[in-house]
Amino acid sequence: MNDNDSQRGDPLVAFILAMIHDGSAVLPQEVAKAYFAQRRKPKEPDDGWRRYMVPVKQQMGHMARQGLIEIVRKRGEVVDPSDFRGVVRMRLPGGIAAEPDDDDDFDDEE
Repeated sequence: MNDNDSQRGDPLVAFILAMIHDGSAVLPQEVAKAYFAQRRKPKEPDDGWRRYMVPVKQQMGHMARQGLIEIVRKRGEVVDPSDFRGVVRMRLPGGIAAEPDDDDDFDDEE
């Protein structure tokens, strides 16, 4: 089994691919929140999704290096998966980045 096959067996990888299968671009926070919502136990705090941010970002990098996804900035500019910072989205390769909603934290950084 190669590394690509083992990654696709990872539940987080499958979850990310399911979220972007329609060509949409999603924020890592959206993935972490949705992943947490599916696994949340009754007494967990509302911000429990934050513990998934590191795994989501790690998988973003791995998936982008393998060509499964692209990591993009606001205007659709693809960024280096080995060195990305700031507000980014993930999408399928060659996709069109969705325009951010008004409530997104996707403002230009100063």
